[in-house]
Amino acid sequence: MKLFRLSCPAAALVLGAAALGLSSAAHAVMANPPIQMAPQGVEFMCGGKNKDEIAFMEMVAPRWAATFEFAVSRGPRGQFPESVEVKVIDKYTGAEVMQAASSGPFMLARLEPGTYDVQATLGNLTLTQTVNVALGVPGRALFLWPSNFDMAAATMPRQAVAQGK
Repeated sequence: MKLFRLSCPAAALVLGAAALGLSSAAHAVMANPPIQMAPQGVEFMCGGKNKDEIAFMEMVAPRWAATFEFAVSRGPRGQFPESVEVKVIDKYTGAEVMQAASSGPFMLARLEPGTYDVQATLGNLTLTQTVNVALGVPGRALFLWPSNFDMAAATMPRQAVAQGK
């Protein structure tokens, strides 16, 4: 009986602390960006639309074979509004290894070790960089569109561009 009396206040204290911790932790919980699969079978993840996602993407990037970051020169980091079409081509065979659209300013990809030409297209402007992925050494590339790039025209729906709007 004494054991029950002693455990009740202790249990109340633990439950009360857990409830307080839960309410503050609930605000801090962020869903990780989903891992997706390109048609060629390469896993990738996109994100970085806010400070928490940028921190998360930077934290997990060393565990991925390649990191691609998309930005506009002189623009705030993570404020990349539209998707970028990404094509990864084996530099020596010319084989297309991956083709996917990035839904955020960061794209992480699980590429095999090798050398790749990575093409990132936004609107009608394609930037290309060579990325080396070695076993245990991830590759990284920053695709930086010029600050005078017409982002509004590049992100306008294709139908509106065709109609001259």
